[in-house]
Amino acid sequence: MKQGKLIVLSAPSGSGKTTLVKYLLHKEELNLDFSISAASREPRGGEIHGKDYYFLSLREFKDKIKADEFLEWEEVYRDNFYGTLKKEVQRIWDKGKHVIFDIDVVGGLDIKRIYPDRTLAIFVKPPSIEELKIRLKKRKTESEDKINMRVAKASTELATAPQFDAIITNDDLEKAKAEVLQLVKKFILG
Repeated sequence: MKQGKLIVLSAPSGSGKTTLVKYLLHKEELNLDFSISAASREPRGGEIHGKDYYFLSLREFKDKIKADEFLEWEEVYRDNFYGTLKKEVQRIWDKGKHVIFDIDVVGGLDIKRIYPDRTLAIFVKPPSIEELKIRLKKRKTESEDKINMRVAKASTELATAPQFDAIITNDDLEKAKAEVLQLVKKFILG
């Protein structure tokens, strides 16, 4: 069975990693497919099960942990689990494609540790913590408390940046797109 490569984009919430992942997915020459993460939370406005996330109950998520069905998983916030199902990566490899992840920093580093030679781990940095807070508020998807929780977590996440293969500062979206495209092209196409 042929295994493809793994492209990990990790960042604090609001850094722009999802925008960059969507951009890369539209580049047909990269032959990428999106790894849908599992989450133990309710869908947020417009999110679809099996497209944005695999939404699992807390019980289902914990059962899958016990059954060793996750490549990686983390309790990101209390009783709020996220993870990558092993069968999701296999699904993409079976299609002859490379896997791209939009994933938290702990999960991203776990994947890099499990598949060191086939993974390109990219950290997307916001221009500043202040800008991050502005971006999160603009989303209008979460309470002030949740935003403050994410901002507090961002400082810890930023400290992990040196452990990644590459760091992109997303202060200019077009520049960040060009940088990420060049990095991924070089890794996949050689």
